[in-house]
Amino acid sequence: MAKVPKASELGVEWAFPKTKWMDTPVTFRPGTWSYPGKPKNLEAVDMPNPREWSPTDADWKLPSNWKQIILEGMREQLHRFRSLRVFMDICVRCGACADKCHFFIGSGDPKNMPVLRAELFRSVYRKDFSLAGKIMGRMAGARDLTEDVVKEWFYYFYQCTECRRCSLFCPYGIDTAEVTIMGRELLNRLGVNIDWVMAPVANCFHNGNHLGIQPHAFKDMIDFFVDEIEAVNGIRVEPTFNRKGAEVLFITPSGDVFADPGTYTLMGYLMLFHEIGLDYTWSTYASEGGNFGLFTSHEMMKRLNAKMYAEAKRLGVKWILGGECGHMWRVVNQYMDTMNGPADFLEVPKSPITGTVFENAKSTKMTHIVEFTADLIKHGKLKLDPSRNDNLVVTYHDSCNPARAMGFFEEPRYVINSVCNNFYEMPPNTIREQTFCCGSGSGLNNDEFMEMRMRGGLPRANAVQHVHDQHGVNTLACICAIDRAVLTASMDYWVPDVTVYGVHELVGNALVMEGEQERTTDLRGEPLPGMEDTENEDI
Repeated sequence: MAKVPKASELGVEWAFPKTKWMDTPVTFRPGTWSYPGKPKNLEAVDMPNPREWSPTDADWKLPSNWKQIILEGMREQLHRFRSLRVFMDICVRCGACADKCHFFIGSGDPKNMPVLRAELFRSVYRKDFSLAGKIMGRMAGARDLTEDVVKEWFYYFYQCTECRRCSLFCPYGIDTAEVTIMGRELLNRLGVNIDWVMAPVANCFHNGNHLGIQPHAFKDMIDFFVDEIEAVNGIRVEPTFNRKGAEVLFITPSGDVFADPGTYTLMGYLMLFHEIGLDYTWSTYASEGGNFGLFTSHEMMKRLNAKMYAEAKRLGVKWILGGECGHMWRVVNQYMDTMNGPADFLEVPKSPITGTVFENAKSTKMTHIVEFTADLIKHGKLKLDPSRNDNLVVTYHDSCNPARAMGFFEEPRYVINSVCNNFYEMPPNTIREQTFCCGSGSGLNNDEFMEMRMRGGLPRANAVQHVHDQHGVNTLACICAIDRAVLTASMDYWVPDVTVYGVHELVGNALVMEGEQERTTDLRGEPLPGMEDTENEDI
């Protein structure tokens, strides 16, 4: 892991480049690039050119016909995706997107402006697929495809979290994240990728989750949380696994099962389901809601998405309930129908508690846990004590994919305001559809990339710092497993007085369960407000 400068030392150099962008080579400085995919992980999912290599090597061991592979792949993409050809031709390089990217704001690197990041791809398109580029070359913004271009693609396409904030401000609606996805897909054809994407892809394909956890270990972890809940409130919840005939299949990111602070969010799920008597089951085979295929290729995304529906069919459930995740919901909401759907063997989700039919899930048959919980609260089906969260002054981070890919704005806020008494919004140009990325999504949440992660997290941290200073905010809530993991590091770095929570951890704290013993602690084992003296007596 590269040494990360202190927050006070992490400056941004704003200056005009000394050379034109086509003449500025890539410098692979530690802390700004991710380790390449390991051969075993590429082989596990039949990806091409598995080998040992490093971005700092002069020779990347590309296939002998690497240029032909890239150009044929680009030709195939242009034929298959009309949107890509449109994105290639209509950009006027106005720069409206330039200062909207968290990596450009945090690094000052012009090639991290979305317009120029896409230009890295577009310049090759112009040279080989446009008449003007073939005739006029650099005068038309075209350039030859060389190994240096491949290295540049790798460096900058893996400095994009595909958060799509730039697309919101583009007057033509160009989705630069889609260009990044296409670029990564072409790099994958050469075996040029990062291991923090390829390892989760391989693990998910073979073991059902990103961490490669075996079924017995998955069950053991949830059984551990059952014990933890009983220690908090005296109630023994009873989850089931791989149970055929259950009404609902529940799927959440594996980060909720194995990584703090997501584990506390998972405890909130378990408590909620027990309290309402939900007839549900977990799958130890489709034990992952996340989909790192989104960061690899459309084909890999489709392959990994299919496991959830295959397991729902095997278990004979009626519909699927999904946990707090980011890219799981972008894949389900925007790609599912054309990849694996419609899921006609399932029923349209209907809450067995309130009778609400979730018509927005008519095709995918999958409902978001926050939407489900908001409906329960709206119908008065939960007994809640918001004062249990009175030690928390909360703000909410709109996770990029549920926000910009789903328009999922009101339900999380409704739930938070129902279980917390102290809530404050960050500035309006940093939330809802304009939300800033956590800075580490899209497979970039690895340790060797930490400097760029902190740079990319700066805009979000600035907004949190604002409400911390103005209102005393000490809690940042979110509904994404990657956010819960990486914002913890980002807050420790930039705003150390703020702690990251999942929304259903807040629900679990506030939920008054029938028959519970007097609660003195929250799900983290910390004293509830007013119970500090009780905890001291126990000591």
